[in-house]
Amino acid sequence: MTSGYAGRVLRLDLSSGSIAQVPTSEYADRFLGGRGIAAKVYWDEVGPQVGAFDAENRIIFATGPLAGLPVIGGSRWQVCGKSPAPSPEQFCYCNLGGRWGADLKFCGYDAIVVQGKSDRPTYLLIDDGRPELRDASALWGRGAIATRETLKGEQGRSATVVAIGPAGENMAVMASLLADNDASGSGGLGAVMGSKRLKAIVVKGGQRGVKVAQPDRLRELTSYYRGLRRISLRTSSYRYSTQLVPSVSHKMRKASPCYGCLGCFRKLYQADDGRTGKYMCHSAMFYQPRAVPYYGGWNDVPFYATKLVDDYGLDSKAMDLTIGWLQRCHEAGILNDANTGIPVSRAGSLEFIETLVKKISFRDGFGDALADGLARAAESVGAEAKKQLGSIGYLGKPEYNDIYGPRLYITNAIFYAMEPRLSMSQLHEQGALIPKWVQWATGAEGAVASSEVVRNIASRFWGSELAADFSTYDGKALAAKMIQDRETAKECLILCDYLWPIVDLESSEDHVGDPTLESRILSAVTGQEVSEAELYETGERVFNLQRAILAREGHRGRASDVLPEYCFERPVEYDHLNPECLVPGSGGEVISRKGAVLHRGEFERMKDEYYRLRKWDVATGLQTRTALESVGLADLADEMQRNSLIA
Repeated sequence: MTSGYAGRVLRLDLSSGSIAQVPTSEYADRFLGGRGIAAKVYWDEVGPQVGAFDAENRIIFATGPLAGLPVIGGSRWQVCGKSPAPSPEQFCYCNLGGRWGADLKFCGYDAIVVQGKSDRPTYLLIDDGRPELRDASALWGRGAIATRETLKGEQGRSATVVAIGPAGENMAVMASLLADNDASGSGGLGAVMGSKRLKAIVVKGGQRGVKVAQPDRLRELTSYYRGLRRISLRTSSYRYSTQLVPSVSHKMRKASPCYGCLGCFRKLYQADDGRTGKYMCHSAMFYQPRAVPYYGGWNDVPFYATKLVDDYGLDSKAMDLTIGWLQRCHEAGILNDANTGIPVSRAGSLEFIETLVKKISFRDGFGDALADGLARAAESVGAEAKKQLGSIGYLGKPEYNDIYGPRLYITNAIFYAMEPRLSMSQLHEQGALIPKWVQWATGAEGAVASSEVVRNIASRFWGSELAADFSTYDGKALAAKMIQDRETAKECLILCDYLWPIVDLESSEDHVGDPTLESRILSAVTGQEVSEAELYETGERVFNLQRAILAREGHRGRASDVLPEYCFERPVEYDHLNPECLVPGSGGEVISRKGAVLHRGEFERMKDEYYRLRKWDVATGLQTRTALESVGLADLADEMQRNSLIA
């Protein structure tokens, strides 16, 4: 097996209890790792007739060829499978960090493919490469955090665990997974684990270290990488707790990074009762706008809310929107404490979030409807409740309907229209850079991401300077294709989204990042030379494979590449990292898209150009045989053609 890989994929059938292994090389040559391997397994084995909770569904845990290497932030891992969260059910994915993925590699496996259903709660133990199924009946009904700590107590503190909570056991469609370092994975795949009665996977032992083909070259590249300094976002809402209440910064503690990484903005919060846990991004912020006004100031309730959703195994973004809808329905006189059994009149309190989380997780009373998803819950209540879905948003802000949304960042319209879930890595390429430009545009001291710098970045990373002009739709289709290909390749390697790609640099004269580094590191690790363009070709292949999977599951090209009506009708008012919606316009002038909507005709024209770049059929948006063959997927074309899924 090529250097960089453990060389084996573990296969587990929970119905029969059988365990087998296959060579990673069956998949890695064309699909690299991570999302690529998972998507190929899924294409081969999960037909469109298979339901998310059927035994025939697969849940696939996959690392990449860079997992287990120090410094570079390559120890992320993916979980993929058919999810109940999208409507209709379809292929979905999530991305996690911490130590679990690296430890799986050290135990000799690049991926685990799980099928079937156990007749009783079970967990998988991989001890120094030896897999064994064990009874998890005593753990069933317990939280993901409690399960993790119990198993680490039994197997040793060095063991790493990924587990589900009661929400996953009871197949709530927004159920998540939780691993060591409080790494969490959403996309509804915790419910798939629960449907298989798989409570956890424990990994321990193994031989640390990854075989590298060219160690001297890798050391040089690692040293080069360590010397790079990204442009910082100096006044960032990443400072989630201190944004609302500056006095709580003393409660923040440095968190342990993902395996081998130098660290990031990840933080631990320490509550007054001594409890600590990861507290970052949306999971840290979702309850703050409710709890702080409710209590008239800061206390530990937002942190407890984060730990509740982690332990019970729920996606904080889904919970954020659920709370917003409940509040709107309460204000409209539709839902109340009595008819829900939830203290909706006290949203923001600890009692409210505790009750809500438990009722959803155990499908208790009105929680049963909520566990089937917000759209289904609203349908069960009636027409007036369905109307309230249009007036909710993230972080308690009705105007915040989308994250790095397409009315503000035009390129992101393609990603919102085509992905089965929020694809944060794709949304971040522009959505994380432009706030750095905003600092320059508003005169922040030391800011260097000027309009010229952003244009040069756009030319190098997004195909043309036009991609950095947000007064026009020109150049956005090419930018979308390039971002998709690069980010899909990144999801195969798998590299950290916070650190990669290196789009901008504070430590260089022109401040433009280095897009060649990923392919050079991969080449040094595997010993097989891969250019920047060739790495993106792999990303394009895997993206087309995912598109074919979605087509087989009901995605109908242009007819399905659509956006919610509010994008064309309701003006954008807010973005969390860019509240004034400032963007560079023609010639780099400072403009605001606050009050803008997406132009329907221009969006369709952008799709036309995008389909041409992909070699897909422009009229239908369907893939073509030529497109599939050009990216090395000729073997998919016959099946696609038999089922009228290509033009």
